Amino acid sequence: MTGLFPPALTVIAVTLVAVCWAAPAARAETVVTVFAAASLTDAISAAGARFTEATGVRLRFSFAASSTLARQIEAGAPADLFASANQAWMDYLSERRLVVAATRSAPIANRLVLVASADGSAVPIDLAAAEAGERLHERLGDGRLAVGDPDHVPAGIYARQALESLGLWDVLGRRLARADNARAALALVARGEAPLGIVYATDAAIAADRVTVVGAFPPASHRPITYPFAVVSGAETRPPVMHLHRFLTGPAAAETFARFGFVPP
Repeated sequence: MTGLFPPALTVIAVTLVAVCWAAPAARAETVVTVFAAASLTDAISAAGARFTEATGVRLRFSFAASSTLARQIEAGAPADLFASANQAWMDYLSERRLVVAATRSAPIANRLVLVASADGSAVPIDLAAAEAGERLHERLGDGRLAVGDPDHVPAGIYARQALESLGLWDVLGRRLARADNARAALALVARGEAPLGIVYATDAAIAADRVTVVGAFPPASHRPITYPFAVVSGAETRPPVMHLHRFLTGPAAAETFARFGFVPP
């Protein structure tokens, strides 16, 4: 007798061990990590759920201000795909060769609106009118205007551009409640902690039971609000990552994004 088990059983045992060791590696390979702007939370989660259902590939999301996520990627955070709320932070990573240039695509866009708490005044404000500054000043009273921090948060950067374009920055620039991201600015208004806020139209729609849109900023008052997506450098070698990128930037996901209020660029 040459061993404790017959040759056939030995082969089976070795095969089972190999499968057991290979299974965790295979499962790990089917998890894709997505860093996405806070304003994409609901829409990209819904699109991701459709992708997972169709492919079995699990997604791990991290949502925050685009600036925060870009700096985390620069610091080596393990992201596979980055979805930014503006072009500037994607440029930031591109200049450092931290995203794959060939995968950069901006499939969706957004709009900028002025919101008030749902239990406050719903009287609209014409933001392009000569008296807009006076109306905003009156509606704010002793309160502040909630925005994403204009120093780095895309929603706040767009807000500053719009206010400057309409000649309102000198009146309101010193009366800001600066939030860490677009959703945080929305929450300040929804909770009644700020009487007015400048947010994305998609965020206002999601919180329609808590905030009321009282004005819309003319598209020409700020740079186009487009969302570039790109694969993080090094992740392009993983087929599931590339498959997800094609899905999120293609017609299948466009339907989901449209349902949440995003528009074509």
